[in-house]
Amino acid sequence: MNLWKVAFFTLAGAIVLAVAGIIYLAVADTEDVARPKPAEVEGNVITVQTTAKEFEAIAKQYLGDSLNKSPLPVEIEVNDQIQLFSTLTVFGVDVPIAMDFEPVVDEGNIVLKQTAVNVGKLNIPPKTVLKLMQDSIDFPSWITVIPNDEEIFVDLSRINIASGSRVRAKEIDLPNDHIVLEIVVPAE
Repeated sequence: MNLWKVAFFTLAGAIVLAVAGIIYLAVADTEDVARPKPAEVEGNVITVQTTAKEFEAIAKQYLGDSLNKSPLPVEIEVNDQIQLFSTLTVFGVDVPIAMDFEPVVDEGNIVLKQTAVNVGKLNIPPKTVLKLMQDSIDFPSWITVIPNDEEIFVDLSRINIASGSRVRAKEIDLPNDHIVLEIVVPAE
């Protein structure tokens, strides 16, 4: 057999195996991730009302370094829903990713329930996109991505703010631009 034929079929086989491996890793079942138990927060409570744009600015402040240093950079927008935007480079082509989340207050923390996902013109399951995010982005310890439930858990009780104070979500109504947070200052 000709040496060039052997080299061609070897290269073609390697490419097919690499593509199959990437597809397998992208669609393989994810391990079950449970929501962490929120920390107990007690002390004096200050109630703060904010708007979606102010909430977005606060989120960008706390998430800025983590999201911008990751291999898959993420932008966040808060409108009627919370939206995450990113770009994935596949074989030299930039594929835009957009995800919409509905925030739900759960025991003072925020659960972002995924409502829509768009990956270019591809039809990719939301679990797969969240698994990709979980594997590619180094989120702070207070954010847990749960691909199987198609949600992101934001444990506000673990965010350190000034003097050991903590934050709790009381109400999030984005369509009406009404967000109520509580700041718990420890009693000493």
